[in-house]
Amino acid sequence: MAQHVGPLVWICLLCGVLGILEEDYYPPTIDSIIRQPEAEDGECVFPFRYRSGLFYDCVRFNAKHHWCSLNETFQGYWKYCALSDHAQCAFPFWFRRMIYWDCTEDGEVYGRKWCSLTPNYNKDKIWKYCEW
Repeated sequence: MAQHVGPLVWICLLCGVLGILEEDYYPPTIDSIIRQPEAEDGECVFPFRYRSGLFYDCVRFNAKHHWCSLNETFQGYWKYCALSDHAQCAFPFWFRRMIYWDCTEDGEVYGRKWCSLTPNYNKDKIWKYCEW
């Protein structure tokens, strides 16, 4: 006689097979800080890999404050971002057929100003919203 296996069991099995860990769904916590003298005042590394993403600026996954990795691939070394840690806009930058010397609303559906983080947005497609 075959037993009915519920969806939760299938999800757990799938997570185990794909190597998805519970810790991948949560940001680093104060308990996960690795204390090393050289890492306490370390500098953010951009871009950095966390979970399955590549990030060019500080992130805020379910955390109150933005944080960044101190390694190219997140290995537990991280810190909260100060204003000086956030990625800087690359001015001038090339977008479509124009060169921009300031943040722009062009191409943005909701009218928010944005900028490229590299000199050639057309090639790299790396950007962020401007804070002002």
